[in-house]
Amino acid sequence: MKKHLKMQNSACVNLADVPVVDNQQFKDHLVELSSRNCRLSALFVLPGTHQNLIYAVVSNDESAALKLLATPYQNEFASLTPDLPQAHWFEREMHEIHGVNITGHPWLKPIRFQPKTGDNTEILPGVTNYFEVTGEEIHEVAVGPVHAGIIEPGHFRFQCHGEKVMHLEIELGYQHRGIEKAMLRNHPHQNLRLVEVIAGDTTIAHATAYAMLIESLYGIDKPDKNAELIRAVALELERMANHTGDLGALAGDVGFLPTSAYCGRIRGDILNTTAVICGNRFGRGLIRPGGIGCIVDRSIADIVLERLVAIEADLKSAVKLLWDTPSVVARFEETGTVSHEDAIAIGLVGPAARACGLRTDIRYSHPWGAYAVHQPELVDGRKRGDVYGRAIVRWLELLDSLRLIRIMLAEFTDVSTASPVLTKAAPDSISVVLTEGWRGEVCHVAITDSAGNLASYKIVDPSFHNWFGLALALRNQEISDFPLCNKSFNLSYCGHDL
Repeated sequence: MKKHLKMQNSACVNLADVPVVDNQQFKDHLVELSSRNCRLSALFVLPGTHQNLIYAVVSNDESAALKLLATPYQNEFASLTPDLPQAHWFEREMHEIHGVNITGHPWLKPIRFQPKTGDNTEILPGVTNYFEVTGEEIHEVAVGPVHAGIIEPGHFRFQCHGEKVMHLEIELGYQHRGIEKAMLRNHPHQNLRLVEVIAGDTTIAHATAYAMLIESLYGIDKPDKNAELIRAVALELERMANHTGDLGALAGDVGFLPTSAYCGRIRGDILNTTAVICGNRFGRGLIRPGGIGCIVDRSIADIVLERLVAIEADLKSAVKLLWDTPSVVARFEETGTVSHEDAIAIGLVGPAARACGLRTDIRYSHPWGAYAVHQPELVDGRKRGDVYGRAIVRWLELLDSLRLIRIMLAEFTDVSTASPVLTKAAPDSISVVLTEGWRGEVCHVAITDSAGNLASYKIVDPSFHNWFGLALALRNQEISDFPLCNKSFNLSYCGHDL
């Protein structure tokens, strides 16, 4: 019996071809795949009239393959987490949303604060049980959800002995907007508005994933070479803007104001360069199924290239100050370390994973569009896994994005808007798309019913994989290190709270 269905990134396959195995086979096969350099990209429930199914999407970074399998569940499901820690957040989500009783899970509590009623205990929004550490001189420090600033809401509860953090519990859900459910009610063109704000600083990565998925489900021709180049250029500019902002924020958290001030301004310059392409600093309106949503000619490409000259010079001037300042480097080094082994176990993605020595980058392992020809340099994080590692990965990726954009625009001529007519999606089908956002892997999964309408839509933002990594980074750290560690991950609240 076939254990899984093998497919390529952005392919569309018949839903009936996905093997449905029993719970024990499901668990055994996922654990086996995880031991062979595979990661759990998505785990979600598809309720059915006759049978409820749990689907798993596993990505293999060596073979560029995606592997799909499913298993039925009733009211109970034996937890995968003790043997496959990558599943722990997904299982809490399934329990919270669908009421699946995940037996054997070590800490089965809500991840998004949705109201629930148990046997004898009512869990209301804002009221929940917390993990507790007991002993003499142990104390709790609660931060948020309202913060002293303009950042989004999230609650952080520290169990401390003196100044040392023994455990950090992260509680989210304050930004829950029901996007996945809303995707099922709208026309595909209307959904573009939703995917662009899944995480506002990751507009291009999410919109690209959605456009590729629609192209696959509706049988739309792939964008031409020029459109693919512009999509990739916009994604690299998005990466550059956010990495620049993060390096500046890290500098600010250790009181190094020259880099902090410069990077804030340079980030604006990069965002304005995206606006040159499509008229919006965050790239909204640019990505469309079948291509792009605006006219871009050679003169615009030349303006972008010209602006990159000044941006690169300013970046090198500002960021190199960090590496040349011993007090900054000393503050970054050995702060907030996540081990290589823990990063694999919990399924870290993006720069946080690469800082731990994981060679995970969807642009490289599951290339699409222009990345099939123009691949990024895989940044070596040297398994440091600390704030310094996460910072240096960002810097090296910034330089590589400059290289990629120049190579791509050297081949670009011009491209016009794309407005394909959407007739009917493939019925009873499933499509999976992975892209690499600046935080890491973005995963979109769509399932259609017998009429070709969306029956299920699953979105996994990289923050969903990485929030627990921040919790691990704080263990045995001083509580005063939290702002620096938090910024070194810079995860999305709204991207998690879908």
